[in-house]
Amino acid sequence: QVLLVESGGGSVQAGGSLRLSCAASGNTSNVNCMGWFRQAPGKEREGVARIYVSSGSLVYADSVKGRFTISQDNAKNTVYLQMNSLKVEDTAMYYCAAGSAWACMSPIQYANFPDWGQGTQVTVSS
Repeated sequence: QVLLVESGGGSVQAGGSLRLSCAASGNTSNVNCMGWFRQAPGKEREGVARIYVSSGSLVYADSVKGRFTISQDNAKNTVYLQMNSLKVEDTAMYYCAAGSAWACMSPIQYANFPDWGQGTQVTVSS
């Protein structure tokens, strides 16, 4: 089992920044891909970014390119999502997810990530 705990969410004004953290624990030996997803009210879950743990290879959704940055601290088993220039449409529940290497060999897709955190709310106001 892999336990993922997100933190860092909150309420900010448009144009502001937030930094989300995802701490992984438990049996992480098979975790090779980490991703961030979000789900806004009335909308489907959306892949935001992913990182291949071994190589550091990064993939972002078009909607967040240039504004969000995913990174990792392997020594701490932690993945981060730095969110800058936040927009109202970024408002959503953000989830951290973990998967095998296969999850990083395809477009960001929630079905490829078997382990999920509880989520952290991000609210952006105008």
